[in-house]
Amino acid sequence: MIIDAQGLAVTSTRPDFSVQLRTELDRFIDQALYYGNQAETAILQVLALDPTCAIAQAYAAAYYLSQETAIARQTAMHHLKVAERYAATATEREQWYIRAISAWAGGAISEAIDLHEAIAENYPQDLISVQQGQYHYFYRGESDPLLKIAEKVLPANADNPHLHYLYGMIAFGLEQCGDLDRAMQTGLQAIALNRFDPWAQHAIAHILEEQNRPEDGILWMESHSDTWEQCNSMLYTHNWWHVALYYLALGNHQKVLELYDQKVWGRANPSSSKDQVGAIATLLRLEVQGVDVGKRWQALAPHLGSRLHEHALPFQDLHYIYALARAGYTDWVNEFLQSLTSHAQQLPATSQFTWLQIVLPVAKGLIAYTQQDWSTTVSAMQPRLSYLHTVGGSRTQQKMFGQIYQQAVLRNQSGKVRQLWRTVKAG
Repeated sequence: MIIDAQGLAVTSTRPDFSVQLRTELDRFIDQALYYGNQAETAILQVLALDPTCAIAQAYAAAYYLSQETAIARQTAMHHLKVAERYAATATEREQWYIRAISAWAGGAISEAIDLHEAIAENYPQDLISVQQGQYHYFYRGESDPLLKIAEKVLPANADNPHLHYLYGMIAFGLEQCGDLDRAMQTGLQAIALNRFDPWAQHAIAHILEEQNRPEDGILWMESHSDTWEQCNSMLYTHNWWHVALYYLALGNHQKVLELYDQKVWGRANPSSSKDQVGAIATLLRLEVQGVDVGKRWQALAPHLGSRLHEHALPFQDLHYIYALARAGYTDWVNEFLQSLTSHAQQLPATSQFTWLQIVLPVAKGLIAYTQQDWSTTVSAMQPRLSYLHTVGGSRTQQKMFGQIYQQAVLRNQSGKVRQLWRTVKAG
């Protein structure tokens, strides 16, 4: 048994490596909370020292599951099976966490959330579990519990060396709930404790975007961009995506294209699902503003071939199918739609509504948008706008769907006016 940096017991059968295990385990915890690019290295080092450490195996499984790709999932399942093999001798907290990751892997997200909530109640120092709970709430579009799971553990973490990470989680939750003043105050508390906290910086980026302060957003994010060099590609590219959105709001399209080429897609892991989503969202928003993005869709789309049958997250699928349609990959679009339909029909009833009644018709509306079939886009999206938050994503990310719908409405109306004018002239 060793005690990690958060004061939590970790079951280990290798007392001879206890110092090294503690060092690598603490490094993993910090890297995971920081979204660092050494998280994988750290957890694999823990497992090299003690492959029987059940919670470390579960941490590895969660790391790979969070990549939301079929290939990473295979690796995750290997680690999860090992975690379950050694779970019997683990502590209660470790067993709950392993069960939560197992539920996630099985698609039982509500069960996973219940277990993370139980950990938050009984072992509030476990910020890795809190972070995981927020992840699930985020991709279900549930902002209020995303905030509350972090707020509830705050009183028990006054002496936690990772307190600033918790402030960042709370700040993001407050912003997602629309409490911008408290979100800003809490985000700044995090940065005051540790300037190298990219998630807290990210929370403030959201606040400034919501407040329509692009100049301040650029100043804030660019002045902290030196701290992102050790982030994983997801948060590195995502934080630069926020910078690009500020320049887009100012109408500086050339700067946005430069950031896309140099920071958003230029520094992406091209096989990363989340990096792909950020790149797609950038190009889409540029085109909604009438910007010619050249051959960038054609350069991006080939990397989406492995996404056709994954259907890990509805939020991701809507991005993928738009990009494929926009790049003219008709065969892949048709294959994607068939696979998406089959996937939705095979889901449990509790999940079918989101996939069948929201994702599938909106996907068809997005395809229609790329074909300039404005009326089909409007009819597909309009009844589902009030439900789109359930596919996940932040308030900022969700705005993209509203922009597409509004553009389709305007262009559909303009087309009707032109047709009416032609009819009048002909008469």
